Amino acid sequence: MLMRTPSIRSQDDPLALALLPPPAESESDRQIRLKQEAEARRISDRIDEELKAERKRLERSKDDVKLLLLGQAESGKSTLQKQFQLMYSPGSLENERMSWRTVIYFNVVRSLQKILATLEVWDDIDDGTDSQSTLERQELANDDLPILGKPHSPLQPVGTDTSPTTPSPTHLAPPTPISTRASSISELRLRLLSLIGIEPQLANRLSGGVSVAGSGKGEVFVRSGWQARSLLKGQKLMGRLSKRSDNSPTSPSSPVTSDPAERPGSSMTVSNADPLIEEVASMLYQSHDDIRALWEHPVVRALISKRKLKLDEWSEFFLNGIARVSARNYMPTTDDILHARIQTMGVAEHIFDVEIHGKPVTWHLYDVGGARGQRHTWVPYFDDANAIIFVSPISAFDQYLEEDPRTNRIDDSLQLFTQICSNPLLKSVHLVLFLNKTDILRKKLERGLRVSKYILSYGDRPNEYEPVVNYFRAHFLQVHKRNNENRRVLYTHLTNVTDTKATQSIIENVRDSIFRGYLQSAALV
Repeated sequence: MLMRTPSIRSQDDPLALALLPPPAESESDRQIRLKQEAEARRISDRIDEELKAERKRLERSKDDVKLLLLGQAESGKSTLQKQFQLMYSPGSLENERMSWRTVIYFNVVRSLQKILATLEVWDDIDDGTDSQSTLERQELANDDLPILGKPHSPLQPVGTDTSPTTPSPTHLAPPTPISTRASSISELRLRLLSLIGIEPQLANRLSGGVSVAGSGKGEVFVRSGWQARSLLKGQKLMGRLSKRSDNSPTSPSSPVTSDPAERPGSSMTVSNADPLIEEVASMLYQSHDDIRALWEHPVVRALISKRKLKLDEWSEFFLNGIARVSARNYMPTTDDILHARIQTMGVAEHIFDVEIHGKPVTWHLYDVGGARGQRHTWVPYFDDANAIIFVSPISAFDQYLEEDPRTNRIDDSLQLFTQICSNPLLKSVHLVLFLNKTDILRKKLERGLRVSKYILSYGDRPNEYEPVVNYFRAHFLQVHKRNNENRRVLYTHLTNVTDTKATQSIIENVRDSIFRGYLQSAALV
Protein backbone atom coordinates (compact mmCIF):
# COMPACT_ATOMS: atom_id res chain seq x y z
CA MET A 1 0.00 0.00 0.00
CA LEU A 2 1.38 3.37 -1.01
CA MET A 3 1.83 5.91 1.79
CA ARG A 4 1.00 9.52 1.05
CA THR A 5 3.86 11.91 1.77
CA PRO A 6 2.51 14.55 4.11
CA SER A 7 2.54 18.08 2.71
CA ILE A 8 3.71 21.08 4.69
CA ARG A 9 0.07 21.82 5.46
CA SER A 10 -0.81 18.26 6.31
CA GLN A 11 -2.02 17.50 9.78
CA ASP A 12 0.13 14.36 9.60
CA ASP A 13 3.34 16.43 9.44
CA PRO A 14 4.81 16.67 12.99
CA LEU A 15 6.62 19.94 12.17
CA ALA A 16 3.41 21.49 10.92
CA LEU A 17 1.65 20.32 14.05
CA ALA A 18 4.38 21.88 16.21
CA LEU A 19 4.05 25.20 14.41
CA LEU A 20 0.29 25.40 14.73
CA PRO A 21 -0.92 27.99 17.23
CA PRO A 22 -2.51 26.68 20.41
CA PRO A 23 -6.21 25.89 19.88
CA ALA A 24 -7.38 28.27 22.60
CA GLU A 25 -4.86 31.05 21.92
CA SER A 26 -5.99 34.45 23.07
CA GLU A 27 -5.29 37.63 21.13
CA SER A 28 -2.63 38.78 23.62
CA ASP A 29 -0.90 35.37 23.46
CA ARG A 30 -1.03 35.53 19.68
CA GLN A 31 0.69 38.92 19.65
CA ILE A 32 3.42 37.62 21.98
CA ARG A 33 3.93 34.56 19.76
CA LEU A 34 4.19 36.66 16.61
CA LYS A 35 6.77 38.94 18.25
CA GLN A 36 8.83 35.93 19.32
CA GLU A 37 8.69 34.47 15.82
CA ALA A 38 9.74 37.80 14.32
CA GLU A 39 12.67 38.04 16.75
CA ALA A 40 13.72 34.49 15.89
CA ARG A 41 13.65 35.33 12.17
CA ARG A 42 15.69 38.49 12.83
CA ILE A 43 18.37 36.54 14.71
CA SER A 44 18.43 33.87 12.01
CA ASP A 45 18.83 36.49 9.28
CA ARG A 46 21.61 38.20 11.24
CA ILE A 47 23.50 34.92 11.62
CA ASP A 48 23.13 34.30 7.89
CA GLU A 49 24.54 37.76 7.15
CA GLU A 50 27.46 37.22 9.52
CA LEU A 51 28.28 33.88 7.91
CA LYS A 52 28.10 35.49 4.49
CA ALA A 53 30.39 38.33 5.59
CA GLU A 54 32.83 35.86 7.15
CA ARG A 55 33.00 33.90 3.89
CA LYS A 56 33.75 37.12 2.02
CA ARG A 57 36.40 38.08 4.59
CA LEU A 58 38.08 34.70 4.31
CA GLU A 59 38.02 34.99 0.55
CA ARG A 60 39.62 38.43 0.70
CA SER A 61 42.16 37.31 3.32
CA LYS A 62 43.72 35.00 0.76
CA ASP A 63 45.33 38.15 -0.64
CA ASP A 64 46.56 39.35 2.78
CA VAL A 65 50.23 39.38 3.71
CA LYS A 66 51.18 37.69 6.99
CA LEU A 67 54.47 38.95 8.41
CA LEU A 68 56.18 37.49 11.49
CA LEU A 69 58.67 39.45 13.61
CA LEU A 70 60.96 36.83 15.15
CA GLY A 71 64.02 37.02 17.38
CA GLN A 72 65.14 36.67 20.98
CA ALA A 73 63.87 38.87 23.79
CA GLU A 74 65.14 42.47 23.77
CA SER A 75 66.17 42.28 20.14
CA GLY A 76 63.99 45.22 19.08
CA LYS A 77 60.97 43.42 17.60
CA SER A 78 58.39 45.46 19.49
CA THR A 79 60.15 48.70 18.58
CA LEU A 80 60.07 47.65 14.93
CA GLN A 81 56.36 46.92 15.31
CA LYS A 82 55.87 50.46 16.64
CA GLN A 83 57.65 51.80 13.56
CA PHE A 84 55.23 49.88 11.32
CA GLN A 85 52.37 51.25 13.40
CA LEU A 86 53.73 54.80 13.19
CA MET A 87 54.06 54.46 9.42
CA TYR A 88 50.80 52.73 8.52
CA SER A 89 48.46 53.35 11.46
CA PRO A 90 49.57 56.51 13.29
CA GLY A 91 46.10 57.06 14.72
CA SER A 92 46.23 53.83 16.71
CA LEU A 93 49.59 54.81 18.20
CA GLU A 94 48.13 58.17 19.16
CA ASN A 95 45.24 56.44 20.94
CA GLU A 96 47.74 54.41 22.98
CA ARG A 97 50.00 57.33 23.86
CA MET A 98 48.69 57.89 27.38
CA SER A 99 49.02 54.22 28.34
CA TRP A 100 52.77 54.33 27.68
CA ARG A 101 53.24 56.53 30.74
CA THR A 102 52.90 53.41 32.86
CA VAL A 103 55.72 51.66 30.99
CA ILE A 104 57.99 54.70 31.04
CA TYR A 105 57.46 55.29 34.75
CA PHE A 106 58.16 51.60 35.34
CA ASN A 107 61.35 51.87 33.27
CA VAL A 108 62.53 54.83 35.36
CA VAL A 109 61.75 53.20 38.70
CA ARG A 110 63.32 49.89 37.64
CA SER A 111 66.48 51.75 36.54
CA LEU A 112 66.74 53.56 39.88
CA GLN A 113 66.25 50.26 41.67
CA LYS A 114 69.12 48.70 39.73
CA ILE A 115 71.43 51.65 40.41
CA LEU A 116 70.76 51.58 44.14
CA ALA A 117 71.12 47.79 44.29
CA THR A 118 74.51 48.02 42.59
CA LEU A 119 75.61 50.82 44.91
CA GLU A 120 74.58 48.72 47.88
CA VAL A 121 76.82 45.88 46.67
CA TRP A 122 79.84 48.19 46.42
CA ASP A 123 78.93 49.75 49.75
CA ASP A 124 79.08 46.28 51.35
CA ILE A 125 82.58 45.82 49.93
CA ASP A 126 83.91 48.57 52.16
CA ASP A 127 82.28 47.60 55.45
CA GLY A 128 84.95 45.06 56.36
CA THR A 129 82.52 42.16 56.67
CA ASP A 130 82.78 40.69 53.18
CA SER A 131 85.42 37.98 52.85
CA GLN A 132 86.05 39.06 49.27
CA SER A 133 86.26 42.76 50.00
CA THR A 134 90.06 42.82 49.70
CA LEU A 135 89.91 41.29 46.22
CA GLU A 136 87.16 43.66 45.22
CA ARG A 137 89.13 46.61 46.54
CA GLN A 138 92.13 45.50 44.53
CA GLU A 139 90.01 45.23 41.38
CA LEU A 140 88.61 48.69 41.90
CA ALA A 141 92.03 50.06 42.75
CA ASN A 142 93.33 48.77 39.44
CA ASP A 143 90.49 50.60 37.74
CA ASP A 144 91.03 53.79 39.77
CA LEU A 145 87.39 53.56 40.81
CA PRO A 146 86.30 55.44 43.93
CA ILE A 147 85.00 53.17 46.68
CA LEU A 148 81.69 53.93 48.25
CA GLY A 149 82.27 54.44 51.96
CA LYS A 150 80.06 53.62 54.88
CA PRO A 151 76.79 55.52 55.20
CA HIS A 152 77.29 59.26 55.73
CA SER A 153 81.03 58.98 55.01
CA PRO A 154 82.82 60.81 52.18
CA LEU A 155 84.06 59.05 49.05
CA GLN A 156 87.44 57.42 49.63
CA PRO A 157 89.84 56.31 46.89
CA VAL A 158 91.69 53.11 47.71
CA GLY A 159 94.94 53.47 49.60
CA THR A 160 94.28 56.86 51.18
CA ASP A 161 93.42 57.98 54.65
CA THR A 162 89.90 58.81 55.77
CA SER A 163 90.10 62.50 54.94
CA PRO A 164 87.62 63.67 52.29
CA THR A 165 89.05 63.51 48.80
CA THR A 166 87.86 63.99 45.27
CA PRO A 167 88.04 61.05 42.84
CA SER A 168 90.16 61.50 39.75
CA PRO A 169 88.31 63.84 37.37
CA THR A 170 89.24 61.67 34.41
CA HIS A 171 86.67 59.13 35.54
CA LEU A 172 83.85 61.50 36.37
CA ALA A 173 81.15 63.22 34.39
CA PRO A 174 81.61 66.93 33.60
CA PRO A 175 80.38 69.39 36.26
CA THR A 176 76.62 69.83 36.27
CA PRO A 177 74.36 72.60 37.59
CA ILE A 178 73.23 70.38 40.45
CA SER A 179 75.91 69.66 43.03
CA THR A 180 76.22 65.89 43.25
CA ARG A 181 78.05 66.31 46.56
CA ALA A 182 75.05 67.93 48.21
CA SER A 183 73.67 64.55 49.22
CA SER A 184 75.35 61.29 50.11
CA ILE A 185 74.25 58.05 48.48
CA SER A 186 72.63 56.93 51.72
CA GLU A 187 70.58 60.13 51.92
CA LEU A 188 69.47 59.81 48.31
CA ARG A 189 68.54 56.17 48.85
CA LEU A 190 66.44 57.11 51.87
CA ARG A 191 64.59 59.86 50.03
CA LEU A 192 63.93 57.63 47.00
CA LEU A 193 62.78 54.67 49.07
CA SER A 194 59.04 55.29 48.65
CA LEU A 195 59.41 55.71 44.88
CA ILE A 196 61.39 52.47 44.57
CA GLY A 197 58.85 50.70 46.76
CA ILE A 198 56.05 51.30 44.26
CA GLU A 199 57.79 49.24 41.55
CA PRO A 200 55.89 45.98 42.32
CA GLN A 201 52.56 47.77 41.89
CA LEU A 202 53.61 49.14 38.51
CA ALA A 203 54.81 45.69 37.46
CA ASN A 204 51.53 44.12 38.52
CA ARG A 205 49.53 46.80 36.70
CA LEU A 206 51.34 46.01 33.45
CA SER A 207 51.46 42.21 33.68
CA GLY A 208 48.23 41.57 35.56
CA GLY A 209 50.22 39.34 37.90
CA VAL A 210 51.07 36.88 35.10
CA SER A 211 54.59 35.47 34.85
CA VAL A 212 56.24 33.50 32.04
CA ALA A 213 58.02 30.19 32.57
CA GLY A 214 61.60 30.13 31.31
CA SER A 215 62.03 33.89 31.50
CA GLY A 216 64.59 35.84 33.43
CA LYS A 217 64.11 36.48 37.12
CA GLY A 218 62.00 39.53 37.82
CA GLU A 219 61.05 40.15 34.19
CA VAL A 220 57.68 41.77 33.48
CA PHE A 221 55.59 40.76 30.46
CA VAL A 222 52.48 42.24 28.89
CA ARG A 223 49.80 40.57 26.81
CA SER A 224 48.31 41.80 23.57
CA GLY A 225 45.92 44.71 24.15
CA TRP A 226 47.51 45.76 27.43
CA GLN A 227 47.28 49.45 26.46
CA ALA A 228 43.48 49.52 26.41
CA ARG A 229 43.21 47.34 29.52
CA SER A 230 45.62 49.59 31.40
CA LEU A 231 43.56 52.70 30.70
CA LEU A 232 40.28 50.90 31.40
CA LYS A 233 41.50 49.58 34.75
CA GLY A 234 42.61 53.05 35.75
CA GLN A 235 39.23 54.49 34.84
CA LYS A 236 37.40 51.82 36.85
CA LEU A 237 39.59 52.43 39.89
CA MET A 238 39.04 56.16 39.60
CA GLY A 239 35.29 55.58 39.37
CA ARG A 240 35.25 53.48 42.54
CA LEU A 241 37.35 56.01 44.41
CA SER A 242 35.08 58.83 43.26
CA LYS A 243 32.02 56.96 44.59
CA ARG A 244 33.72 56.49 47.94
CA SER A 245 34.60 60.16 48.12
CA ASP A 246 30.99 61.09 47.36
CA ASN A 247 29.86 59.06 50.38
CA SER A 248 32.49 60.33 52.81
CA PRO A 249 33.39 63.73 54.27
CA THR A 250 35.82 65.71 52.15
CA SER A 251 39.31 65.90 53.58
CA PRO A 252 41.74 68.53 52.31
CA SER A 253 44.59 66.05 52.62
CA SER A 254 42.82 63.18 50.90
CA PRO A 255 44.29 62.28 47.48
CA VAL A 256 40.99 60.70 46.49
CA THR A 257 39.00 63.90 46.46
CA SER A 258 41.69 66.08 44.92
CA ASP A 259 41.65 66.78 41.21
CA PRO A 260 44.34 64.66 39.51
CA ALA A 261 44.77 67.30 36.85
CA GLU A 262 45.82 69.79 39.53
CA ARG A 263 48.23 67.52 41.39
CA PRO A 264 51.99 67.73 40.72
CA GLY A 265 53.03 65.62 37.77
CA SER A 266 49.47 64.99 36.64
CA SER A 267 48.61 64.79 32.96
CA MET A 268 45.13 63.26 32.95
CA THR A 269 41.62 64.40 33.64
CA VAL A 270 39.36 62.97 36.32
CA SER A 271 37.44 60.99 33.73
CA ASN A 272 40.37 58.78 32.78
CA ALA A 273 42.98 59.25 35.53
CA ASP A 274 44.60 56.20 37.09
CA PRO A 275 45.23 56.80 40.81
CA LEU A 276 48.36 54.62 40.84
CA ILE A 277 49.93 56.33 37.84
CA GLU A 278 49.01 59.76 39.18
CA GLU A 279 50.67 58.86 42.47
CA VAL A 280 53.85 57.80 40.67
CA ALA A 281 53.76 60.96 38.54
CA SER A 282 53.53 63.08 41.68
CA MET A 283 56.38 61.18 43.35
CA LEU A 284 58.60 61.57 40.28
CA TYR A 285 57.88 65.28 40.17
CA GLN A 286 58.77 65.70 43.83
CA SER A 287 61.87 63.46 43.54
CA HIS A 288 63.22 64.99 40.35
CA ASP A 289 66.24 66.66 41.97
CA ASP A 290 67.16 63.52 43.92
CA ILE A 291 66.92 61.34 40.81
CA ARG A 292 69.13 63.71 38.88
CA ALA A 293 71.60 63.96 41.76
CA LEU A 294 71.85 60.17 41.94
CA TRP A 295 72.21 59.79 38.17
CA GLU A 296 74.97 62.43 38.05
CA HIS A 297 76.73 61.30 41.22
CA PRO A 298 80.48 60.70 40.66
CA VAL A 299 80.28 57.17 42.04
CA VAL A 300 77.45 56.23 39.67
CA ARG A 301 79.27 57.76 36.71
CA ALA A 302 82.45 55.90 37.64
CA LEU A 303 80.63 52.58 38.06
CA ILE A 304 79.10 53.02 34.61
CA SER A 305 82.42 54.03 33.10
CA LYS A 306 84.11 50.90 34.47
CA ARG A 307 81.12 48.67 33.59
CA LYS A 308 80.48 47.76 37.21
CA LEU A 309 76.99 49.13 36.62
CA LYS A 310 75.43 47.98 33.35
CA LEU A 311 72.27 49.78 32.31
CA ASP A 312 70.23 49.23 29.18
CA GLU A 313 70.02 51.94 26.55
CA TRP A 314 66.46 52.79 27.55
CA SER A 315 67.57 53.42 31.14
CA GLU A 316 70.08 56.02 30.05
CA PHE A 317 67.58 57.56 27.64
CA PHE A 318 64.94 58.21 30.30
CA LEU A 319 67.34 59.14 33.12
CA ASN A 320 69.08 61.65 30.86
CA GLY A 321 65.64 63.12 30.17
CA ILE A 322 64.31 62.88 33.72
CA ALA A 323 63.52 66.62 33.85
CA ARG A 324 61.06 66.12 31.00
CA VAL A 325 59.67 62.74 32.10
CA SER A 326 59.01 63.94 35.65
CA ALA A 327 57.49 67.26 34.60
CA ARG A 328 53.93 68.33 35.25
CA ASN A 329 51.48 67.25 32.55
CA TYR A 330 54.01 64.86 31.03
CA MET A 331 52.83 63.27 27.80
CA PRO A 332 55.07 60.60 26.19
CA THR A 333 56.59 61.65 22.89
CA THR A 334 56.87 59.25 19.97
CA ASP A 335 60.58 58.95 20.72
CA ASP A 336 59.71 58.04 24.32
CA ILE A 337 57.36 55.31 23.12
CA LEU A 338 60.01 53.91 20.79
CA HIS A 339 62.51 53.72 23.66
CA ALA A 340 60.06 52.39 26.25
CA ARG A 341 60.94 48.86 27.29
CA ILE A 342 58.45 46.09 28.05
CA GLN A 343 58.53 42.43 27.08
CA THR A 344 55.77 40.86 24.99
CA MET A 345 53.96 37.75 26.22
CA GLY A 346 52.54 35.43 23.59
CA VAL A 347 51.80 36.68 20.08
CA ALA A 348 50.28 40.09 19.35
CA GLU A 349 48.62 40.66 15.97
CA HIS A 350 48.63 44.10 14.36
CA ILE A 351 46.70 44.78 11.15
CA PHE A 352 47.68 47.49 8.68
CA ASP A 353 46.41 48.48 5.26
CA VAL A 354 49.51 48.97 3.12
CA GLU A 355 49.14 50.57 -0.30
CA ILE A 356 51.38 49.01 -2.93
CA HIS A 357 51.29 50.36 -6.48
CA GLY A 358 47.95 52.00 -5.77
CA LYS A 359 46.38 48.82 -4.41
CA PRO A 360 45.56 48.49 -0.68
CA VAL A 361 46.81 45.22 0.79
CA THR A 362 46.04 44.11 4.34
CA TRP A 363 49.11 43.13 6.32
CA HIS A 364 48.91 41.04 9.46
CA LEU A 365 52.03 41.70 11.53
CA TYR A 366 52.69 39.27 14.39
CA ASP A 367 54.96 40.47 17.20
CA VAL A 368 56.07 37.48 19.27
CA GLY A 369 57.54 37.05 22.73
CA GLY A 370 61.20 36.14 22.38
CA ALA A 371 61.98 34.55 25.76
CA ARG A 372 62.89 30.88 25.58
CA GLY A 373 59.77 29.89 27.46
CA GLN A 374 57.57 31.51 24.79
CA ARG A 375 59.12 30.37 21.52
CA HIS A 376 56.82 27.37 21.23
CA THR A 377 53.94 29.81 20.67
CA TRP A 378 55.43 30.82 17.31
CA VAL A 379 54.81 27.52 15.54
CA PRO A 380 51.04 27.86 14.83
CA TYR A 381 51.80 31.02 12.82
CA PHE A 382 54.36 29.35 10.54
CA ASP A 383 51.88 27.49 8.37
CA ASP A 384 50.50 30.42 6.35
CA ALA A 385 53.21 33.04 6.89
CA ASN A 386 54.34 34.97 3.81
CA ALA A 387 57.39 36.68 5.27
CA ILE A 388 59.64 36.81 8.32
CA ILE A 389 61.76 39.64 9.64
CA PHE A 390 64.33 38.09 11.96
CA VAL A 391 65.78 40.67 14.36
CA SER A 392 69.19 40.05 15.93
CA PRO A 393 70.87 42.58 18.26
CA ILE A 394 74.53 42.47 17.22
CA SER A 395 75.41 44.87 20.03
CA ALA A 396 74.74 42.06 22.52
CA PHE A 397 78.09 40.30 22.07
CA ASP A 398 78.94 41.06 25.72
CA GLN A 399 75.56 39.98 27.11
CA TYR A 400 74.07 36.67 28.22
CA LEU A 401 70.53 35.38 28.35
CA GLU A 402 68.54 36.28 31.44
CA GLU A 403 67.05 32.78 31.44
CA ASP A 404 70.43 31.08 30.87
CA PRO A 405 73.45 33.14 32.01
CA ARG A 406 75.82 30.64 30.37
CA THR A 407 74.59 31.41 26.84
CA ASN A 408 75.93 34.40 24.95
CA ARG A 409 73.13 36.32 23.25
CA ILE A 410 74.87 36.30 19.87
CA ASP A 411 75.20 32.51 20.07
CA ASP A 412 71.55 32.17 21.03
CA SER A 413 70.50 34.41 18.15
CA LEU A 414 72.50 32.32 15.67
CA GLN A 415 70.99 29.10 17.02
CA LEU A 416 67.51 30.56 16.75
CA PHE A 417 68.16 31.77 13.20
CA THR A 418 69.34 28.26 12.31
CA GLN A 419 66.05 26.82 13.55
CA ILE A 420 64.08 29.32 11.48
CA CYS A 421 66.09 28.69 8.30
CA SER A 422 65.87 24.90 8.64
CA ASN A 423 62.17 24.68 9.55
CA PRO A 424 60.29 22.83 6.75
CA LEU A 425 57.20 25.00 7.24
CA LEU A 426 59.22 28.11 6.42
CA LYS A 427 61.18 26.90 3.39
CA SER A 428 59.29 29.15 0.97
CA VAL A 429 58.80 32.14 3.26
CA HIS A 430 60.36 35.46 2.28
CA LEU A 431 63.20 36.06 4.75
CA VAL A 432 64.60 39.40 5.93
CA LEU A 433 67.40 39.77 8.48
CA PHE A 434 67.77 42.87 10.65
CA LEU A 435 71.17 43.12 12.35
CA ASN A 436 69.91 45.58 14.92
CA LYS A 437 71.24 48.04 17.51
CA THR A 438 74.19 49.12 15.38
CA ASP A 439 74.26 52.45 17.22
CA ILE A 440 74.89 50.70 20.53
CA LEU A 441 77.53 48.50 18.91
CA ARG A 442 79.40 51.60 17.76
CA LYS A 443 79.33 53.11 21.25
CA LYS A 444 80.61 49.93 22.86
CA LEU A 445 83.50 49.66 20.43
CA GLU A 446 84.35 53.35 20.84
CA ARG A 447 84.53 52.81 24.61
CA GLY A 448 87.14 50.13 24.00
CA LEU A 449 85.01 47.06 24.72
CA ARG A 450 86.75 44.16 22.99
CA VAL A 451 84.67 41.64 21.06
CA SER A 452 87.31 38.91 21.40
CA LYS A 453 86.88 38.95 25.17
CA TYR A 454 83.34 37.56 24.76
CA ILE A 455 83.47 35.94 21.31
CA LEU A 456 86.70 33.93 21.36
CA SER A 457 86.46 33.00 17.68
CA TYR A 458 86.79 36.67 16.75
CA GLY A 459 90.49 36.33 17.53
CA ASP A 460 92.81 39.21 16.74
CA ARG A 461 90.62 40.85 14.11
CA PRO A 462 90.39 44.66 14.32
CA ASN A 463 88.10 45.81 17.11
CA GLU A 464 86.36 48.27 14.80
CA TYR A 465 82.80 48.69 13.59
CA GLU A 466 83.11 47.49 9.98
CA PRO A 467 85.15 44.33 10.71
CA VAL A 468 82.87 43.42 13.62
CA VAL A 469 79.70 43.90 11.58
CA ASN A 470 81.13 41.93 8.66
CA TYR A 471 82.13 39.10 11.02
CA PHE A 472 78.66 38.75 12.53
CA ARG A 473 76.92 39.16 9.18
CA ALA A 474 79.10 36.43 7.65
CA HIS A 475 78.01 33.99 10.36
CA PHE A 476 74.31 34.64 9.71
CA LEU A 477 74.82 34.35 5.95
CA GLN A 478 76.61 31.05 6.47
CA VAL A 479 73.68 29.72 8.50
CA HIS A 480 71.30 30.71 5.72
CA LYS A 481 73.51 29.17 3.03
CA ARG A 482 73.62 25.81 4.83
CA ASN A 483 69.82 25.72 5.08
CA ASN A 484 68.76 27.09 1.71
CA GLU A 485 67.60 24.20 -0.42
CA ASN A 486 65.13 26.41 -2.28
CA ARG A 487 67.75 29.06 -3.11
CA ARG A 488 65.81 31.65 -1.19
CA VAL A 489 67.26 35.17 -1.16
CA LEU A 490 68.15 36.60 2.26
CA TYR A 491 67.68 40.36 2.50
CA THR A 492 70.00 41.78 5.17
CA HIS A 493 69.83 45.24 6.75
CA LEU A 494 71.95 46.97 9.38
CA THR A 495 69.46 48.77 11.59
CA ASN A 496 68.84 50.98 14.57
CA VAL A 497 65.07 50.66 14.87
CA THR A 498 64.76 53.61 17.25
CA ASP A 499 65.85 55.85 14.36
CA THR A 500 62.50 56.60 12.75
CA LYS A 501 63.71 58.16 9.49
CA ALA A 502 66.23 55.42 8.69
CA THR A 503 63.96 52.59 9.82
CA GLN A 504 60.96 53.74 7.81
CA SER A 505 63.14 53.95 4.71
CA ILE A 506 64.19 50.34 5.33
CA ILE A 507 60.56 49.34 5.93
CA GLU A 508 59.65 50.71 2.50
CA ASN A 509 62.38 48.60 0.90
CA VAL A 510 61.30 45.55 2.88
CA ARG A 511 57.66 46.15 1.94
CA ASP A 512 58.50 46.18 -1.77
CA SER A 513 60.73 43.10 -1.58
CA ILE A 514 58.14 41.16 0.43
CA PHE A 515 55.40 42.10 -2.00
CA ARG A 516 57.50 41.04 -5.00
CA GLY A 517 58.24 37.71 -3.35
CA TYR A 518 54.58 37.31 -2.45
CA LEU A 519 53.47 37.89 -6.03
CA GLN A 520 56.06 35.45 -7.34
CA SER A 521 54.97 32.76 -4.89
CA ALA A 522 51.38 33.31 -6.02
CA ALA A 523 52.51 32.95 -9.66
CA LEU A 524 51.16 36.40 -10.46
CA VAL A 525 54.37 37.77 -12.00
